[in-house]
Amino acid sequence: MSDTAEPKSAARAGARLGTRFLVFPQPPFVPGYERPEVVWLSVAPGEVRAGPQDRRMYVASPTRAKRPYRYPDLPPLRGPRLPPVEPGPDGHFDHLDPASEDFLAAHVYACVRRVLDVCESWLGRPVPWFFEPTYDRLEIVPVIPGWENAHSGFGFLEMGETAETGRPFPHALNFDAIAHETGHLILMGIAGTPRGKAGPDFFAYHEAAADMVALLGLLQFDTAMDRILRRTRGNLLVHNELDRFAEISDERRIRSFSNSLKLSDVGSEVHDRSKPFAGALFDALVEIHQTLAYERGLSGIDPRAFRDLRRELSDADIRGALGGDSGDYALRHFGLKGALAEARDVIGEALLGSWPRLDPDTLDFATAAEAFLEAASRGRARTYVAQIEDCFAWRQII
Repeated sequence: MSDTAEPKSAARAGARLGTRFLVFPQPPFVPGYERPEVVWLSVAPGEVRAGPQDRRMYVASPTRAKRPYRYPDLPPLRGPRLPPVEPGPDGHFDHLDPASEDFLAAHVYACVRRVLDVCESWLGRPVPWFFEPTYDRLEIVPVIPGWENAHSGFGFLEMGETAETGRPFPHALNFDAIAHETGHLILMGIAGTPRGKAGPDFFAYHEAAADMVALLGLLQFDTAMDRILRRTRGNLLVHNELDRFAEISDERRIRSFSNSLKLSDVGSEVHDRSKPFAGALFDALVEIHQTLAYERGLSGIDPRAFRDLRRELSDADIRGALGGDSGDYALRHFGLKGALAEARDVIGEALLGSWPRLDPDTLDFATAAEAFLEAASRGRARTYVAQIEDCFAWRQII
């Protein structure tokens, strides 16, 4: 064997794994998430160039304040930019100091690419950008100082900052906010944009769907999965970080997935109207997780025997069925984690699979739910279609 055989073999194996980045599953000021996780992106080392950038997206960091993009002011970024962030000598980006300015650019790029990777794996094919062929790549602006929002649109994704921690904190370190905005772009890339007037629930559905992409994206992190399950002892029916999605916006609202709202309970404001549909998706996720736990002998509660677990059983009953004391729960943790990972992917595949069936010009919640059920019936979720249908029905969506 030649002296170069082993290094070449290692390089080929590394290319198959992808490129390493560090990502915070939740903002680092949230207890338990102070350290970032290593993630592998699908792009091979060397294909992620200084920036970071690849064939689908690039980071552009202005050296001076800019106004957020608004038509007709669109990419590319004009004016001077910070130097591109360089990869390490091995082609990876996990060497960067999380306290550095370079890390912001790498972090927001990694979050966007991670969400795109996950969604494409659920869909089973590449997702085009809805703004092609005008732009062939997405421009990512990591920080606009003093702008307390985040948005995405025709060729761009821009992050501002918030002062809710007592000092400016960049949304570029908030996976939820980045994943939410990326979810909008992916949905438009698959379902398209309205040719005329948007359907009556188009914008509200976009908010619910983008929220769910962010939630399912959070469940791709071991830190989040372990923390959520250990804190709740596997009882996802109680309030925890899984059902709280905090999108920092002009409304400064924290929306909870775990709500009991029906369509008749909400108004026409886009974020408010999105809650019942988002809640139905969350209910379906929990139903499938609980069903898998029961079938695998990890829980004594079969959710199919109840119309509403939250109302018919107490938290104490559910905790007991899942192994309420710490010793008993420890024996079930990894089994419940596997069940949650499967439930996550079942819902993700159905959600992404429903998007090609949507028509933005006529989209309403009923047709979106029907598209979800149709996609579910053709995939791994087919066993759970009746349960998912109940989740939509009691919220008056179908």
